[in-house]
Amino acid sequence: MSTEVRVPTLGESVSEATVATWFKKPGDAVAVDEMLCELETDKVTVEVPSPVAGTLGEIVAAEGETVGADALLAMISEPGSSDAPTPAAPEKAAAKPKANSAETVDVMVPSLGESVSEATVASWFKKPGDTVAVDEMLCELETDKVSVEVPSPAAGVLNEILAESGSTVAAGGKLAVISGNADGVKASAPQAEAGKSEGGGRDVEDAPSAKKLMAEKGLSPDQVTGTGRDGRIMKEDVQKAGAAPAAAPTVPADDAAREERVKMTRLRQTIARRLKEAQNTAAMLTTYNEADMGGIMELRNEYKDQFEKKHGVKMGFMSFFVKACCHALMEVPEVNAEIDGTDVVYKNYVHMGVAVGTPNGLVVPVLRDAHKMGFAEIEKRIGAFGKSARDGKLTMAEMQGGSFTISNGGVYGSLMSSPILNPPQSGILGMHKIQERPMVVKGQIVARPMMYLALSYDHRIVDGKGAVTFLVRVKEALEDPRRLLMDL
Repeated sequence: MSTEVRVPTLGESVSEATVATWFKKPGDAVAVDEMLCELETDKVTVEVPSPVAGTLGEIVAAEGETVGADALLAMISEPGSSDAPTPAAPEKAAAKPKANSAETVDVMVPSLGESVSEATVASWFKKPGDTVAVDEMLCELETDKVSVEVPSPAAGVLNEILAESGSTVAAGGKLAVISGNADGVKASAPQAEAGKSEGGGRDVEDAPSAKKLMAEKGLSPDQVTGTGRDGRIMKEDVQKAGAAPAAAPTVPADDAAREERVKMTRLRQTIARRLKEAQNTAAMLTTYNEADMGGIMELRNEYKDQFEKKHGVKMGFMSFFVKACCHALMEVPEVNAEIDGTDVVYKNYVHMGVAVGTPNGLVVPVLRDAHKMGFAEIEKRIGAFGKSARDGKLTMAEMQGGSFTISNGGVYGSLMSSPILNPPQSGILGMHKIQERPMVVKGQIVARPMMYLALSYDHRIVDGKGAVTFLVRVKEALEDPRRLLMDL
């Protein structure tokens, strides 16, 4: 008896994941709840345990593949089962299209890429009656962006062309029909040899659209790098070559050997996409101020031992910033609001996002109803979030719904920065390192522990007056923590 291993629930609004690592290989024995593989979503890592004890049979989704929720990952043969772990190989081989004298094979439009539903038949390299070999190029399709080659799925004779040059075809549509011919491979050899003489002595023929464009641009095949099958030059290759600077410097050959190309994790891809979306969507502006941290430092030094003894957690700076921001957000509610179409959504609560750095990138767990929390609860929750983030155990629910974010670049030594908004939020506060600087206090120049504060905000919803008022209120609460106790 075989048991299916499927993708578990990935969380709200998450529909797919990438298979990051398989800890087992086909034929390995597995125990109940033993980890089989690890999946990566946009924000979290999900481990997939074995549902039963047995032997890992076929792995359906290899490392690097994208899988949807509840998709099949692998099969497990339970003890005593007659199922072999690798019976699928012969079946796969048998599934390859064949052609003989008694059957025909359809030539279909291949996958055209994400969000591309149709293409135009640019040219046919064969005509009805021609013999073709397996994987020999039959025609070329053009989409809005790229050219797609269509190889023969079987050896035989091109019987009928259903989509002529210039016609529009949909993804999965039928292009032609091939009749089986046992001698098809041998018969096509002379034609393949004839194609070698074209294209300047190379052993593949360039796409007709590429030849035409090279003639128009005055380029020779030697000046264009082909990205098609076996180095075949495609239309977009000519376009890239024509757009390239004539005197582009060449990269030393030995540089490539010293480089390492690593695929971006889904988390890093999501971070990159969301940060760029924030820049492109919001009218982002940053205002700055500075705060004298002496008052908080004195308070911490006086009460930190008693605080830790009573609450079992150390008193950090972050709880003061969370409390200060909560007070300021209540006074300037637009910084805690968001734009939804043509509406502004004001939130009568504070779900505070706290940015946490991990080896894989930045994540932002959320303190829900932070305005109702005390200092000890804030410190405990932040500590727990930090541990979960470093262990890759944060859930999607813990990172959704934030209304405002605090980011602390000071832990890395940053003196000043302009944080980027976390959409759809309208504000983010940047903390920085504490540095002693000469300040004028009551007419005297003294060294004070100062921190630069930065508030990035969406100018579409937050006016300059509101942004500056918010940051001044945060500064006042930090410089005189007693204001937090007095609700001032």
